[in-house]
Amino acid sequence: MEYFLLIKDVFKVLSYQAESAMAQGDFQKTTTCIQRCKDILMRLPNEASYLSLLCYNFGVETYQRKNYEQSSFWLSQSYEIGKMDVKYSTGKEMQAKVLRLLATVYLEWDCRQYHDKALRAAAMANEEDLHPAGFLLKLKILLKGGASDEDKPGPFESHCLCILREAIGFDFLKSVARLFEDTPDVGRVILLHIKLLLQRMKEPLAKRMIEDILAGLANINYSEALQWYNYSLGFYSSGQMDHQNLAKLHRNMAACYLQLQDHDKAHKAIKEAESYDPSSIFTQFYVYKIAVLEHNTQKGKTTKSCGPGFSSMTEIFLLQTLKAPMTFLNALNAFLLLMHHIPASAYDRLDRIFRDESKMLEMRVSEAQWFRKIAWNLAVQCENCPRIMRDFFIMSFKFSQLCPSDKGTLLAQRTCLLMAAAVDLDIARKSSLPDDQIQLLRQALERIQSCREIWKFLKQTGDFPKDPTDTILLLYEFEARAKLSDPTVADLLDQMWELSQVDIKMLETMAALAMESPAHYPSVCKKALKMVLTLLRQHEALDTVTFSKCLHSLVHLSLPSGIIEAGTHTLEEAWGYFEDALSILGSVQADYPEVEILWLMTQAWNTGIYQYCAGKYPEAERWCGLGMRFLAHLGTLKSNYENQVKGEE
Repeated sequence: MEYFLLIKDVFKVLSYQAESAMAQGDFQKTTTCIQRCKDILMRLPNEASYLSLLCYNFGVETYQRKNYEQSSFWLSQSYEIGKMDVKYSTGKEMQAKVLRLLATVYLEWDCRQYHDKALRAAAMANEEDLHPAGFLLKLKILLKGGASDEDKPGPFESHCLCILREAIGFDFLKSVARLFEDTPDVGRVILLHIKLLLQRMKEPLAKRMIEDILAGLANINYSEALQWYNYSLGFYSSGQMDHQNLAKLHRNMAACYLQLQDHDKAHKAIKEAESYDPSSIFTQFYVYKIAVLEHNTQKGKTTKSCGPGFSSMTEIFLLQTLKAPMTFLNALNAFLLLMHHIPASAYDRLDRIFRDESKMLEMRVSEAQWFRKIAWNLAVQCENCPRIMRDFFIMSFKFSQLCPSDKGTLLAQRTCLLMAAAVDLDIARKSSLPDDQIQLLRQALERIQSCREIWKFLKQTGDFPKDPTDTILLLYEFEARAKLSDPTVADLLDQMWELSQVDIKMLETMAALAMESPAHYPSVCKKALKMVLTLLRQHEALDTVTFSKCLHSLVHLSLPSGIIEAGTHTLEEAWGYFEDALSILGSVQADYPEVEILWLMTQAWNTGIYQYCAGKYPEAERWCGLGMRFLAHLGTLKSNYENQVKGEE
């Protein structure tokens, strides 16, 4: 077991050294380290996927530098390692991705010399995983062909060759479109087809293709559909009673009448469907839908419930009516009364309250409370639709503003705004559109400010000693302002520190948020991590795992990628963190994670090597000596690394 762990650590160190060598542009050393890692894979087959991805990253990096020779080497290595063991492979999709990039490298490197290799790599990618990108890449290679610009065939030969290439390319595009007609990516294939037609001055063909697409997207002719449905009814004789099919025909006719805004005929058609199949959820849904569109809440309320399927369908209809407030309220009222089986007599009493002006104020409060709770419940149920969830939370908040401002209502308002802000931040994290992200973050700040005013008033009315609202508000505001590049984020960290109960987890989260894209505040991140270290030292039993993680992050932030150009102040700051680790190791060595000791030793030693390469020999000796001090604290790995260090000396 110890030997296995030792081999695993050696693998990690070699991979780290390979990354370091790649960053320095040392191709020879990188290949040596990767080759040693490949040798170890015989004993660690589960690391194959990691090594394959590492080589892929090297291939991407060198491709971006336009170093095609090295890029093709690393991508080939990634593919070979990925297919060494099927059990621990990166998967067919990743293998295909590697091969597609390899084909692109060959194509950009020298289209004439490496045409066959590019075509073979693209074909292998399509064998691994069929994807539109693979077909488009193969098409690109075929259209470019293997001919050099220096070859000058005759005019007739050039014309024939051009026609042949176009025919192959366009036939291939048609095949791809048919193959992927049921996928969202088919649009890219069709767009490329039209673009190529226009580039080759084939406007009539492009025009016809566009017209065909528009014809396919045109609205359905509902009147013609009704004629066909009536024709279908004629096939049923008077004595033939296929109830389910007849009900389906009448439901389809009702749907067509609804699209044509003919509610009377739709009502008659669904009556016929109800006579043949009254228990169908689809029939009852159309009864409900027509009743709501006719503002007949009483009829919608009495619709028969047919299980969870009906509930889902009516929920969809509710969401479709959000743009029409009165229709939405009628639909929501009828639906919820239906779902909760409220007796007709209760609804009649509520209707009488509406008619009684003396009770209008009381009724409004009661209705507002009812809708507030319903909006909250709907928000909770919309977990998979965050934007709709947020809108329901805001709706619940707005309904609560129509209620008396007692403690319970204010707490509900606070919670709604907190939840809405949280959802805005979550959507912003996942958004790939900068403008959308900025708008969401600003919305979140507005909700946080409104929530803070309500919370400030609430604190004056009672004591909330263990309520985390202040902490959560600061955390949410910190994330929003950090991602909006607001310079006041450091002040928010100070406010968090001044709270009576400072949570270590919150400080760790703020440190992470300070560096989460698009935010970039290394100084704020360091400050938060130092606060965590201060709190950890105040505990009787030191949490060495958390302590080691914080030191790891501080060292990582303090030692820049180009250590040779680092200033004295930067290196001295990092030195202080190493000394902190050594002071802890002297007292609780057994609890300090050995992998972190190894990482600190490697960082100190590598810093010394960088200083040595820069001709700064005293500094190099000092940093290498620091690494040796960590070596003394290693456990089972000590003897192995002692031999390595002596060998490098």
